[in-house]
Amino acid sequence: MDEKSLIDNHQYLTFSLGSEGFALNIATVREVLELTAITKVPRVPPFMRGVINLRGHAVPVVDMRKKFGLRAAEDTVNTCIIIVEVDFESGKQVLGALVDAVREVLELRGEDIEPAPRMGAAIKTDYIMGMGKHGDDFIIILNNNSIFTEDELAAMSQGADQAGPDAAAA
Repeated sequence: MDEKSLIDNHQYLTFSLGSEGFALNIATVREVLELTAITKVPRVPPFMRGVINLRGHAVPVVDMRKKFGLRAAEDTVNTCIIIVEVDFESGKQVLGALVDAVREVLELRGEDIEPAPRMGAAIKTDYIMGMGKHGDDFIIILNNNSIFTEDELAAMSQGADQAGPDAAAA
């Protein structure tokens, strides 16, 4: 799915990391899971929390706080994993995004979405598709095809292979 069609679809799953609001296009979200056991995988980037067993398949989980360079926080009852589908050149991949809390599905009109700012954002602007206005608040609309890369996924897969078959069965 290209970036233009993602912006044309104006429904977003909103979530929080600390006090900041973020959103993913609902078309890329498969499901939201309560926090479950995450199997740690050796020799992966620090933002890779590990893998979870999703109906018999090992799914990599990215700690979004670490990915964005935010301060670490303890998991709470609100912590959850958003299962997203990411388009890579080699095909689609399912990944988990660990977030502090899921808020709601929000519908934004085109006039409520501004281009990504050039500076002043807490995260890399490459990750931002736009800024959604909701009441008096801004919500950072993320481009999951930029946040997650094939190289990072390859590093995660290599670590999972080295972790052995128990990682997928955890």
